[in-house]
Amino acid sequence: MGRLDGKVAIITGSASGMGKTEILLFAKEGAKVVVTDILEDKVNDLVSEVNSNGGEAIGFYHDVTSEKDWIRVVKDTFGQFGKIDILVNNAGIVNAASLLDDSVEQWQKTVDVNLTGTFLGMKHVIPKMIENNGGSIINISSITGLSGGLGGNSYSASKGAIRILSKGAAIDYAKQNIRVNSVHPGFIQTQMLENLISNKAIKKMFKDLTPLPRFGKPDDVASSVLFLASDESAYITGIELPIDGGYSAK
Repeated sequence: MGRLDGKVAIITGSASGMGKTEILLFAKEGAKVVVTDILEDKVNDLVSEVNSNGGEAIGFYHDVTSEKDWIRVVKDTFGQFGKIDILVNNAGIVNAASLLDDSVEQWQKTVDVNLTGTFLGMKHVIPKMIENNGGSIINISSITGLSGGLGGNSYSASKGAIRILSKGAAIDYAKQNIRVNSVHPGFIQTQMLENLISNKAIKKMFKDLTPLPRFGKPDDVASSVLFLASDESAYITGIELPIDGGYSAK
């Protein structure tokens, strides 16, 4: 038996990176998975990969900043599978600009994708979870959402707001057996990180900030997200979980 047998999971921004790893792990553990991303070709490739390996997946083009897209994804997921048990708000973008160097347009885009996308996901999935007598929502934040000093101000602000949004929703919907938690990855080896630390000196600096002597792997995040999605965490809600190799312990 898998740890997610019989459950239906939507994971946004899941055509690549951490989201893809989560999709593959969830499918392996028995979940019916919904791949959503703006990278439509990669969505289709991942759906085919899951289905060809004996899993069950569907996928959609999905701009998380669009309420219309959220309504369509939720409706079509419910039409296909009849319920939604798990939502992982994984989609996000990085904006490394400082406060004075940022533009209003880039600030707004960062907030729209990272924060508004998370809000819209909860807004449209929670009613389906209420119908289903419960569910688990995992919102992917960042260690920058726990403290300043890393990344751009708009990125940190949007990720910090996800933490508080998650806590509020956890309290509001606890009586409906809906659990809401935030996950705060540190330096995880994805293409997004590689784009930020392209030279050896910066890479060494980032690695030296982490007590455990390595960068994290997408599997490190996916396994923790799986725990929060599963019934093993049935009495856990409203927490922020750092997955950062000890960075936030300093």
